[in-house]
Amino acid sequence: MDKAVTKLEAADIAAVLKMLPHRYPFLMVDRVVDMQGDEHGIGIKNVTINEPHFQGHFPDNPVFPGVLMIEGMAQTAGVLCITANFKKRPKSLFFLTIDKAKFRKPVLPGDTIEYHMRKITQRGNMWWYRGLAKVVGKIVAEAEVGAMIFDA
Repeated sequence: MDKAVTKLEAADIAAVLKMLPHRYPFLMVDRVVDMQGDEHGIGIKNVTINEPHFQGHFPDNPVFPGVLMIEGMAQTAGVLCITANFKKRPKSLFFLTIDKAKFRKPVLPGDTIEYHMRKITQRGNMWWYRGLAKVVGKIVAEAEVGAMIFDA
């Protein structure tokens, strides 16, 4: 009995920079691991106190902004889509939707966020993903995100 073997891949920061147009301070993923085509992957974000949003969110009690976790989910999904379906970075990548977003626990400097992304569906050049953001195995945020990618 033959079983299909899924090749697991990873994208380090150099590969992420080749795939996404985002740059510091708006790059919200440091690497992507456990990539299974555009079906599933885990984005990794190391949260550090020297990030500029901590100057105002909140100086005496720094909390990683929830909206940036959603952006990290979308960027992880973008890496999965682009790596699996395009030979080079597409010309345009647009956020379409954010649905069912929930924030469960604060994320603090020193935490490592894992963006667990699983494809819901794809139609043409549009993809939708379900994401769970986890810190030390505990869900800190979740959402469904959609994006459109253009190569022309």
